[in-house]
Amino acid sequence: MTDRQQSEDISGGEQAMAESSAPDGAWNYCSNSALKRASRQLGQLYEDVLAPSGLKITQYTLLTQIKLGRETPLKTLAEAMVMDLSALGHTLKPLQRDGLVELVADKHDRRVKRVRLTDRGNQLWSDTNGLWRDAQARFDAAFGKEASENLRRTMDLIASPGFAAAFAEARKHQD
Repeated sequence: MTDRQQSEDISGGEQAMAESSAPDGAWNYCSNSALKRASRQLGQLYEDVLAPSGLKITQYTLLTQIKLGRETPLKTLAEAMVMDLSALGHTLKPLQRDGLVELVADKHDRRVKRVRLTDRGNQLWSDTNGLWRDAQARFDAAFGKEASENLRRTMDLIASPGFAAAFAEARKHQD
């Protein structure tokens, strides 16, 4: 089968995915490099779509997680986002400055800080959600809905504490 015949058999997003952007690289041998490379590409594509909102995809994702958790404790939010508390604090600062989120003390334990969306944060999230839905629909169209769902399940597994434990345990079996 010639390249032309092969490309005629592949449509749309499948053809785009069949074409490699680079002949060789660390991503061919390292799962972490491949994942980070894909993450940078996908992040830029989503950010281009979200640009009218002024939010980065990381900020939109954080606002979404805060909205889903309502008044989530910072520690719980950091764990869900697979971030340490200082990185979370750094990411929250511009959102606090812009009046999108606020920190409140826990009613039962004042040492525990919770984060919630402000009215302004809820409004910006609602305004941006349509843009995000467009980006997600484009991803599903280019990658395939089922493949997209499988990818999210795989990424969720990799981000889980259970996977981190299995990764650490695998070291013991190599020695």
